[in-house]
Amino acid sequence: MKITYTHEITEKTTPKDILSLLLTSRNIQDIDLFLHPISPLELFLKDFGFKKAKITKMMKLLESIREKDQMIVVYTDYDADGITGGAILWETLHLLGFRVMPYVPHRKTEGYGFSKKGIDSVKKEFNPNLIMSVDHGITAKNEVAYANSLGIDVIVTDHHHRQEEKVPDSAVGIFHISALSGSGTAYMVAKEIFTHFCHPELDSGSMLDSRSGSGMTKKLEKYFKTDYLALAAIGTVADLVPLIGSSRSIVSYGLKAFEKVKRPGIKYILKDAQIQDREITPYEIGFIIAPRINAVGRLEHAIDALRLLCTTDDVRASALSQKVGILNTNRQDLVKDQVAEARAQLQKLKKIPKLIILYSDHWHEGVIGLIAGNILQEYYRPTIVMTKGDGFYKASVRSISGFHITNFLKTLGSYLTNYGGHAAAAGFTLKESKLKEFIKEATKKAEDLIADKMLEPTINADMKIPIEMATKTLSRTLHTLSPFGMGNPKPIFVSEASVIHAKLLGKQKNHLKLQVKDISNMHLPIDMIGFGKGELLSQISKNKIVKVAYQLDINKWNGQEKVQGIIKHLEL
Repeated sequence: MKITYTHEITEKTTPKDILSLLLTSRNIQDIDLFLHPISPLELFLKDFGFKKAKITKMMKLLESIREKDQMIVVYTDYDADGITGGAILWETLHLLGFRVMPYVPHRKTEGYGFSKKGIDSVKKEFNPNLIMSVDHGITAKNEVAYANSLGIDVIVTDHHHRQEEKVPDSAVGIFHISALSGSGTAYMVAKEIFTHFCHPELDSGSMLDSRSGSGMTKKLEKYFKTDYLALAAIGTVADLVPLIGSSRSIVSYGLKAFEKVKRPGIKYILKDAQIQDREITPYEIGFIIAPRINAVGRLEHAIDALRLLCTTDDVRASALSQKVGILNTNRQDLVKDQVAEARAQLQKLKKIPKLIILYSDHWHEGVIGLIAGNILQEYYRPTIVMTKGDGFYKASVRSISGFHITNFLKTLGSYLTNYGGHAAAAGFTLKESKLKEFIKEATKKAEDLIADKMLEPTINADMKIPIEMATKTLSRTLHTLSPFGMGNPKPIFVSEASVIHAKLLGKQKNHLKLQVKDISNMHLPIDMIGFGKGELLSQISKNKIVKVAYQLDINKWNGQEKVQGIIKHLEL
């Protein structure tokens, strides 16, 4: 792995100068808006290009359905983005007095998004006049037409890659917002519906206020400022949506909303994860909260995750949260075992191909995406992982920077039953009879399209700085760029340093702790932590000069604050 960087600066550069350089190199056009995002309460569907006539058509249908006391089903995806978005839209309609039920397809028996089997189940169980999708539907042309043939209208809310030939033009309304997550899109649609039915004079374009109204109206106003923003932030971070523009607004305000949320489900998730007293950042969402929500749909039926987020009963929330925690632990164990099997397949190959394709007849469908992610991280190759069931292979795909995996799958569409996703992640279904032919063609295309240079893992640092500039002041200045995540990563610096001391940390002694200083100046040393990098200790000695790529952090311990570096890569 090599380290690259854009700028090299001297000790004369101030933290504010560094901040300015970062904003410029990240091509931030409106710096004030980036540093001070607009409140999501001030964003409406018109701000995403939707015409008034389209919004009005949806509202007229909803008015008719409520007047006739007809049924609506919110048909949501089973991952953290879909579950949080489904909770927002279902609960909004429920509190507004609609007769509405949520529906979450079973990952194994129905698969992602709309399916004929799922629509049949919805028809039989609920007999709705309207289905509203969350986090899927933009490529479900045939499925929406099938629902229509059963007398069911459909409104699609989604953010996934749009394939024009598969857009369901028979839907009553399509609210596709690629700049947002599925939950962010559901938040905007739900807020529009709430505003129309509770504050029609504010329809399509004014910020919510706290004027007099029914208790339910005030409750929903509060939720759109707190609970629903927190839920949308979870879905946005979990789905790796770039934290720029409107998604940055949702996550910025959503993270702040966590401290005001009294919702039992969220409260018990934080408590069981032992982070109830911690500031919630994208890290807590991405590595602690979202995996718990995802674990339910991976191993069982995700409806319990939605129940957990929507229940108002503490006892029920506590029980469901404990179940979610157990499922998450089981999921971790399963992934560990099946990643080992996938790795064993690769080790039998004489040469690692540019596109890694692995398959099995027994891998759990709910974790193949995690297997793919682990293999990609280890080998830095686009990775397809498939598992067999009922005559089909279901696949999850993860890709490297610069190789748009969904566009790649589009070129192989003749082999696939269906596919969908983003630039970095996708999924598809393949008939068992087409497996060998697909692998041959996909491997051949990948060899032609993926340049060797693309497969060289690189740490793309922001700038090279002297160690003495790695201070608490700089760390606090950089914090103004938060929230960090996809599309706005935490800055990475490169420094050359002299090792003062090195040791191992952790129960398993697998973490590396260094104390380093500048190679030319005497100044206060800085501690650096390399998580999972303990094996490097044997190569490090006192006074050894190292090149380190790291992020700055403030370590708070016993009432004291001390700057430290989080090692991303160490060049010895």
